[in-house]
Amino acid sequence: MINTAEDIGKWVRARRKEIGITQRELSLTSGTGIRFIIDLEKGKPTCHIGKVLAVLTTLGLRLDLKER
Repeated sequence: MINTAEDIGKWVRARRKEIGITQRELSLTSGTGIRFIIDLEKGKPTCHIGKVLAVLTTLGLRLDLKER
């Protein structure tokens, strides 16, 4: 279950490594900067949600929200 920015970062990093691309490649294909990818993977809680969603889409991931 994903509950924190850190959880999302771990998920993004694992998927990026699974498909075999570098942080730089991910930043270029998702339209973000490499610093953003580094911060996202570290779980920085202030990352811009629009950019997070762009990265998830680039990695073929989907974020589903459900009520508790």
